[in-house]
Amino acid sequence: MARVKGGTVSKNRRRKVLKQAKGYFGSKHRLYKTAQEQVFHSGAYAYRDRRQKKRDFRKLWIARINAACRENGISYSKFMNGLSVAGVEINRKMLSELAIDNPKAFSELVEVAQNALKSGKKPEVKEEKKEAQPVKEEKKAEEKKDYSKMTLAELKAVAKEQGVKGYSSMKKDELLASLK
Repeated sequence: MARVKGGTVSKNRRRKVLKQAKGYFGSKHRLYKTAQEQVFHSGAYAYRDRRQKKRDFRKLWIARINAACRENGISYSKFMNGLSVAGVEINRKMLSELAIDNPKAFSELVEVAQNALKSGKKPEVKEEKKEAQPVKEEKKAEEKKDYSKMTLAELKAVAKEQGVKGYSSMKKDELLASLK
């Protein structure tokens, strides 16, 4: 049997690594061994920094919001707390864009946050959501009568509400029998 040297495969693999290392300084883009080492490190840095970038942008947005808040006479933490009490759901990226592009709109948001902190009341929107929940519970009560059409997860939730012991390890037919 003839000996297979695999020269083309090795050459292609090395060429691929050197192509990835294009633009690196010194021998890191010329010599295969150092280029391969640098490509490995570069991949690790890229993986790490894809996650780090999200953190860095969040820090930047917070710094911008804080600067705009200080101009309006409120701290960042009080501003964010006031927005949450007021029920305003807007992310930090959009807040920082508002602070840069539209300072008047940002100052209106600061007023909303300050008023919410002074009153200390939760917004009406959240109260409406709480009123809508009992209606859903009544609908669920009507649907619960036909247990055979429910999934296992739904049956376990019903069993938990009714206080059935050992419901977590029961099979579907056992749950149906215990609920009826």
